[in-house]
Amino acid sequence: MLRSFTHHPSEVGETYGSHMATAWGFGLLLLAAGAACLIHGIFPFAFETTASRCVKRLNRRMANRAAASESPIEAAPYQPA
Repeated sequence: MLRSFTHHPSEVGETYGSHMATAWGFGLLLLAAGAACLIHGIFPFAFETTASRCVKRLNRRMANRAAASESPIEAAPYQPA
């Protein structure tokens, strides 16, 4: 049963607690972006760039985390011959 809680976090190099904190951080930012979108739908002048900035920020965070966990060979961009 414990393996259900620790398998995925260990695959990505985290403990259960650090994985939960990371996931909650992403989730809270996504909730904020969603709320900004809903408010923007009613008031087009409000939160004009908030959601896109949140998505870009999350993308950078996820890319940085992925790059940190990859080996240098895996992290190198593909360059066709």
